[in-house]
Amino acid sequence: MAASGSTDREGFVVWIEGLTGSGKTTLSQEAAKYLRGAGWKAEVLDGDEVRRMVFPELGWSRKDRETHARRVSYVARLLARNGVAVLVAMITPYETSRQAARSVEGARFAEVWLKCPLEVCQQRDSKGMYRRSTQGSVPHMTGVDDPFEEPLNPDLIVDTSTEAVPASLGRILDFLRMRRFIGPATGSA
Repeated sequence: MAASGSTDREGFVVWIEGLTGSGKTTLSQEAAKYLRGAGWKAEVLDGDEVRRMVFPELGWSRKDRETHARRVSYVARLLARNGVAVLVAMITPYETSRQAARSVEGARFAEVWLKCPLEVCQQRDSKGMYRRSTQGSVPHMTGVDDPFEEPLNPDLIVDTSTEAVPASLGRILDFLRMRRFIGPATGSA
């Protein structure tokens, strides 16, 4: 690992998973902002954005979702091996996809599950996905008519239904420090 203060750092991947509305994008963006402020090259790979911009041909079948996770995992690995702190914000409903991502990334990988009850996510519904799914315009909605398999062995569980964003962010950053992915805190968060 590169010396503290060096711009040549060993990258890593933090795979942040959970239902729509659990806070994946918000926490990934906040973590990236913090890391950039600490001198890291940091990128957020938001599953929805990557799908829309890079892999729009994929549908919502289990096979397509697993293909999408595998592709995102590959891109994350490429970035990480070039010293980037990569935050993947992706539902990742299947344990097989999580294990495949973990096996590609190796030791510099952390799986973070944003555990948030479906009812809370439905109340938040910032993208209107749950509302549209009840109207029939969003088929295969994870947690509603498609399963979300609870992660078997995540590295960190963050209950975003009981914590505000700053507390959840602090837990993620503390975990990254404990794993020695990042150095000690030098300011807030």
